[in-house]
Amino acid sequence: MKAVLLIPIVACFVVKVRSKIFSRWVCLAYFTSGFNTAAVTHNSDGSSEYGIFQINSRLWCSDHHSQTKDLCDLSCRGMGPCQKTDLLTDEIIDDILCLKRAVVGLEGLESWMAWRDHCHDRDLSHWVVACNL
Repeated sequence: MKAVLLIPIVACFVVKVRSKIFSRWVCLAYFTSGFNTAAVTHNSDGSSEYGIFQINSRLWCSDHHSQTKDLCDLSCRGMGPCQKTDLLTDEIIDDILCLKRAVVGLEGLESWMAWRDHCHDRDLSHWVVACNL
């Protein structure tokens, strides 16, 4: 009987945690790219930032013109029909997976200026209120 009562309570916590994660990503996507999955920003150091989350080529993806560690093992931008996944398509699962990998580092989301300036330590619930999470 206790287990039956515990399941809805745990489910509420899971939904709340997912909402918090989604709101962080939605806020970041808005302030980095304006939700533009094809956004590209070129930096003075020769690296570029790609896609809806503006993932930097220096560490995370290969753009074939700057040095990279390609830690997400993906192309920043597609370079042909046989190209591995890239960050400039409307299919953003690869962007999300790479972002998740990037934020587990020491700085986490703090390495994104847009996060620091517009999202960090703010109530982000309004970003997902219409999602019914």
